Amino acid sequence: MRIINYSVEEETDYGFMVNKREFVPRYFVEEVLREKIPRDIKKLLPDMELRELINASLTSVNLERVSISSVHIEPPIKDARKIICIALNYIDHVEEVGLKTPEEIVFFLKPPTALVGPFDSIVKPKIVEKLDYEGELAVIIGERAKNIEPSEAMYYIFGYTVFNDVTARDMQYRNGLWHGWMMSKCFDTFAPSGPWIVGREEIEDPHNLRIITRVDKEIRQNSSTSNMIFKIPEIISRISQIMTLEPGDIISTGTPAGVGYWREGGLLKEGDVVEVWIEKIGAIRNQVVSIKE
Repeated sequence: MRIINYSVEEETDYGFMVNKREFVPRYFVEEVLREKIPRDIKKLLPDMELRELINASLTSVNLERVSISSVHIEPPIKDARKIICIALNYIDHVEEVGLKTPEEIVFFLKPPTALVGPFDSIVKPKIVEKLDYEGELAVIIGERAKNIEPSEAMYYIFGYTVFNDVTARDMQYRNGLWHGWMMSKCFDTFAPSGPWIVGREEIEDPHNLRIITRVDKEIRQNSSTSNMIFKIPEIISRISQIMTLEPGDIISTGTPAGVGYWREGGLLKEGDVVEVWIEKIGAIRNQVVSIKE
């Protein structure tokens, strides 16, 4: 199952992808099934029985389809209660920044107000001078999880999406690396994601996916999720020991080497187009704009 969140004239809903260009809106499936499908995606994710019914209808009934070009694509989970990001989780990135490999998982939070859609603009704030990208694989939690073991963690995943952990490096490194970490990550539009959620069943091994980030078509990051230091089951288990994970929570699993801060002329400027592509999921593409006086 692939779920797309979209809006038409500021009315938001979601649907189910049937190919790369078309989807079936939620309410079309609802009419055929004569079964109530929650308007809130987060309420659908843990309902496996209803999801199976939806899947069956998509394959057995000739449902009306809508082109994705006719709608505005929103973040897959527009109102996520938690966005949890993992820091320093790729061995190539740790080597790039010259730090020691972490002995335990390091994470931080982004606010839901940072979320924007897969093709929306990244807004460069007036107070930010050093804007950077971080292409990442994100996990969408499907069921409530508390104090779970790594061996069972994958069952709590609904699916995966593409994420860009946009960062203000001048804020991040103000008075040392850790002092401005949260501040650097929390601006509006600093969490582009999408273009949809790909169900867990479609990706056999999330630790063997190619991840590429381009800026104006130039490849900047070219790695594999196999380079993660802490794998997804360990991440979910550890976070669930600290906080309750809920359906629709987003966990972004870290970025590989190639971020702009560590290369000459690599930081983002107005007009740049950043594309993050992950194998078996798709791509997001966001242009940097500046706030005008």
